[in-house]
Amino acid sequence: MSLFGDGLEKAVQKAFTRPAPKSAGAQMRYLVKQLGGTKAVAQMLRVSQRTVERYVKDQIKRPRADLAARLEREVKKRWQPQIRAKARAKAASTGGIVIDTRARMGYTAPIGSTDQDRIRHLTVALPPVYAARLFDAQEQGASDDELQQIAAEALREVYFQDGGRRAGSLEEVRFTDIEHLEFDL
Repeated sequence: MSLFGDGLEKAVQKAFTRPAPKSAGAQMRYLVKQLGGTKAVAQMLRVSQRTVERYVKDQIKRPRADLAARLEREVKKRWQPQIRAKARAKAASTGGIVIDTRARMGYTAPIGSTDQDRIRHLTVALPPVYAARLFDAQEQGASDDELQQIAAEALREVYFQDGGRRAGSLEEVRFTDIEHLEFDL
């Protein structure tokens, strides 16, 4: 489970203008239309083609919990791609992204200053350049650690250094033991 990747995805999903299909049958029909057939959907969801056909015809109504989760995830991943792209583009060009987190943070700084890790709750508006970096990295399949590194750099610059007005000698921010993480556009 990818904490940063899922958080970015949830932020983008808030921009949806219509709700995604809710019932298993409607979700299955949507995926069949998107992927062009029941065979492709069956392979993606790791079920038989006949099972997919039965959901499409509403002969089966309630999927097992693991299948329901995969079904919902795959539908939301494909739902309203233009709206998703517009939301990402706006965040990357003008809007920026807000990160709300409660995590242990520490930093590397010159001798004589305290670099003790401590739990902090931060809600910080990150500039569009960091939103663009996060979304670009996510699209290129970056790991959660890489996304976390980009977020840590953004927090160093925006929160700890206040855009260059303080803590200029701060070298690195450590971002660990994440208790809560949420993004908003």
